[in-house]
Amino acid sequence: MKLVIYTDGAARGNPGPAGIGAVIQNEEGEVLSEISSFLGQATNNIAEYTALVTALEKAAALKAREVLLYTDSELVVKQIKGEYRVKNEGLKPLYRKAKELIQQFDLFTIVHIPREQNKVADGLANKGIDEGN
Repeated sequence: MKLVIYTDGAARGNPGPAGIGAVIQNEEGEVLSEISSFLGQATNNIAEYTALVTALEKAAALKAREVLLYTDSELVVKQIKGEYRVKNEGLKPLYRKAKELIQQFDLFTIVHIPREQNKVADGLANKGIDEGN
């Protein structure tokens, strides 16, 4: 099964109250799962990575073989692709977990998109913050 995933993390203040959002769809665009959760106090980058890891865990649970993941976090995309090193100690465990989850899929592609193309995941991340505060 091939899944298309949109993820986003948000923090109001950096750090500040943070949330994650993700939309998981099948190839036909049917929404299989929506994730919206409050993280507590976190940085924006921690929220972005937590959204990625949470969505990958859900994709694995759905028995996905192929994953196409879209995010508006250029940092996450470049670190996952190996273009940037992960220097922040707080991100390293999340990075390692993401890489471990990615190994479960036959094919994994991560793509940076503009924020305007990630409105649903962004809305879910902000909903997570609103519900947690």
